[in-house]
Amino acid sequence: MELLRVHVSAHSRLRLQYNLQQIRVGISFSSQRSYKDLRPKAQCISSYRNFQTSAPCLSTSHFTYSISAAFSGKGHRFNRDTNVYNFHPSTQFPPHSRDPSNAKAQKKQRPDSGQDAYFISKVGGSEAVAFGVADGVGGWVDSGIDSADFAHGFCGYMADSAYSVEERGKLKAKDLMMMGYEKIVADQTVTGGGSTACIGIAREDGSLEVANLGDSGFVQLRLNALHYSSNPQTHAFNTPYQLSIIPPRILAQAAAFGGAPLRDLPKDASVTNHQLRHGDVLVFATDGVWDNVSSQEILKTVSRHMTASKGWKASESGMVMSKKLGALTQQEDISKQGSYTLQSLLATAIVSEAKAASLNTKRDGPFAKEVQKHYPEENYHGGKVDDICVLVVIAVKNR
Repeated sequence: MELLRVHVSAHSRLRLQYNLQQIRVGISFSSQRSYKDLRPKAQCISSYRNFQTSAPCLSTSHFTYSISAAFSGKGHRFNRDTNVYNFHPSTQFPPHSRDPSNAKAQKKQRPDSGQDAYFISKVGGSEAVAFGVADGVGGWVDSGIDSADFAHGFCGYMADSAYSVEERGKLKAKDLMMMGYEKIVADQTVTGGGSTACIGIAREDGSLEVANLGDSGFVQLRLNALHYSSNPQTHAFNTPYQLSIIPPRILAQAAAFGGAPLRDLPKDASVTNHQLRHGDVLVFATDGVWDNVSSQEILKTVSRHMTASKGWKASESGMVMSKKLGALTQQEDISKQGSYTLQSLLATAIVSEAKAASLNTKRDGPFAKEVQKHYPEENYHGGKVDDICVLVVIAVKNR
């Protein structure tokens, strides 16, 4: 099936402009790679859809997950005290759940994350949790559509679906993505837009399943080491896989020139499976992070704060896990900078670093280096200003 290749500039992820000079039919799926293909990989073979990072855990040990979100909208100042959310397992209903009958009021209550969105929810009545990020495609604004409506609504529907699922042991990450997508497509208040998605489900036995579509992504950190880094999915440079709602008028415009806009589906998501250990740190983030800081820089930031807070401790045999890790994830005064749990301290530190890098006109981040490779004539330097959204998950093993 032929797809419409849409012109992409170095300053915009996707520009949906349909004029005779810009429209070309066809797209290469193999000749171009995104910069995040260069991230360190943990024995990752990208052609395999299901990947096990370690042997399945046969232990009956019980895992819980401490999760925080931090975020900053493009053009807004990052506030460490207000641009953060701490998830508590006792929450009776997931935050930012979706109610289409009250769409206008909900829009005012959104977190200050711009077109980026996130969700965190218990899975049914279990202690398993579902969580993820979605990055709204900004290029839709050229067609008069705000992708924030799609991204936030999509995340809200996934939160609702995870929370209300009955067969909680059978819920898969890709199925949850499909549930959210089907519901946002059926939502009459959302007329168009699109987003990437990186969705995880972590269970009581320490197993983690992730479905990733597009160029949001995640890393798994273990005792001062990068254990796993996800691969982005792109059609071409700066053109990620994306879920979307395409209005009839845009479909008609594209069809008139013999093409069709990009429209990927949840079934196209890459699925990986992992076994977590006590103290593993997961960082899920939109490309506002990955375009400005590398996975290794994220590791340095997390390691610095984990060792300073004594979550990870140096010993003669190397880095070891603190026995007080569980308490640190509940304690809200571990930092002199303010009232933070360990996970919220990590999340805000990552957002702060990515925000500063995005505004730095002299330091070339991962995105700038890729632009220089693909479009040297543009003389692009510095960071890439964008919305930023981060989820930090700390796995805690309860014996």
